[in-house]
Amino acid sequence: MDNSKELKTPTSDVLSEEISQHAEFAQDVHGGNGFDQHDMHRMGKKQELRRNFEFFSIVGFVSILQATWESTLVASYIGLFNGGTAGVIWLTIVSWFCFLLLIASMAEMASMAPTAGGQYHWVSEFAPANWQKPASFLVGWTCCLGWVAGIPTCAQILAGLVQGMVLLVYPNATVASLWQTALLIWAIMIIAFAFNIFAAKYLPLAESIVLVVHVLGFLAFLIAMWAFGHHAPAEKVFTKFNDGGGWGSVGLSTLVGFGSPLWFFIGPDAGAHMSEELRDASLTLPRAMMWSTFLNGIIGIVTLITFCFCITDLNAVLNTPTYQPVLQVLFDISGSYVATCILGSLLSFLTLFGTITNIATASRQCWAFARDGGFPFSKWLSHVHPRYQIPLNALYMCAGASFILAAINFGSTVTFFAIIAISNAALIFSYLVSTLCIRIKRLRGEPLLPRRWSLGRWGGVVNDITLAFLVLAFVFSFFPTTPLTGDSTWATDMNWACVVFGACCLWAWGYYVNGGRDIYVALVRLVKTL
Repeated sequence: MDNSKELKTPTSDVLSEEISQHAEFAQDVHGGNGFDQHDMHRMGKKQELRRNFEFFSIVGFVSILQATWESTLVASYIGLFNGGTAGVIWLTIVSWFCFLLLIASMAEMASMAPTAGGQYHWVSEFAPANWQKPASFLVGWTCCLGWVAGIPTCAQILAGLVQGMVLLVYPNATVASLWQTALLIWAIMIIAFAFNIFAAKYLPLAESIVLVVHVLGFLAFLIAMWAFGHHAPAEKVFTKFNDGGGWGSVGLSTLVGFGSPLWFFIGPDAGAHMSEELRDASLTLPRAMMWSTFLNGIIGIVTLITFCFCITDLNAVLNTPTYQPVLQVLFDISGSYVATCILGSLLSFLTLFGTITNIATASRQCWAFARDGGFPFSKWLSHVHPRYQIPLNALYMCAGASFILAAINFGSTVTFFAIIAISNAALIFSYLVSTLCIRIKRLRGEPLLPRRWSLGRWGGVVNDITLAFLVLAFVFSFFPTTPLTGDSTWATDMNWACVVFGACCLWAWGYYVNGGRDIYVALVRLVKTL
């Protein structure tokens, strides 16, 4: 039940009159309008970044980062292995519905407080008073971990596609060693980071252009998969489950395959972390978050179902010598190396831009957290380069952390699943805590902030379903792909994401109690009442 009191949402006329009474709301050289200036002033923040994103470019930004239809092709292995075609399809449909509710919850909070801090800012404002500072600090660390871990994950997916195409055309070629794969991942990240530094001002334009490629690419893959090759019967596609991990239950096995559907939709907060570079953010951002995930979900599910229809032999696809199920399916239906490599190259291009977009989001999240004293050396990390007008030092930090995570490839073959799980779990934790905070305010009947995009009386129900989904997703993010046994292989079968996530939380808490709390500024202390 939603018992929260509704504060009157200011209209444009009311807010314009209020803005005119404050000198701070004079001409904004960074491109923001009166609503943007009002929000930044209320949150106690100085406008430092250019507001060069509009609705279409931010929709492109979120859509390209989520890359839902692309992810259904390149990251479906976990779901196909644990769940099969039926498991991954039905779990993806349910996940899409739940993610829409999650994004609705986050969109409302983003309308209240459109800041690059995102989740940790919302926790600082909406959590119970005694928990505002420590909870927001922990959420800030985990959110940064989630976004930074996503960078090498995207690069690793792209590296796998490149290596897969080589193995497809040259089946007798030697499989790349772990260190060669790591070097390729590093090379991809260097390109992506260079774009974010030297071409940052062209990012909105690039996102708009790549959004068109994103849509046209979907049509190209859809036509190719439907027009060529044999297709499995519908009954097999929608009812055939697979317990590849040997869990003894198709239901449990399907839930263990949660990693794929989560990766298809993860990152709806990306737009929030770019909100200080978006014009009219308190209204444009919520609409962009909802529309991008709604449309991405439709084309993603259509792509996934089409892809599953093209899988006539699941075991052969899972055990393909290219290590890339999508490449094997494309070659099976077309019988052409050229066609497979052209479509594979298109998928690689979109994955590269997904990596570029992920880096932009991660750097803004880390910059915002450093701006509030959340990291050691926060003053250096929060510096905005006067020439590029981007958080250059935060980009450097993200690069260093990403290279360290990618270096795990030098000695481990389970990195891909572990880093995906780290990214999923860390971001889900931040969504869980921030949604819980706004739900507690509703239950207590406390007034909510004025917002231009509201859930109204449905807010409590939406928050409740979101929380139930997030708890389930968080737990299964830490499951290994196969049950652990007592033999010597447990170390390679274990999902090490729980260890990395736990270590990050312990480190953050240790830093907090040993001086970090004296440096970190809980954002609620900066908020002004206008």
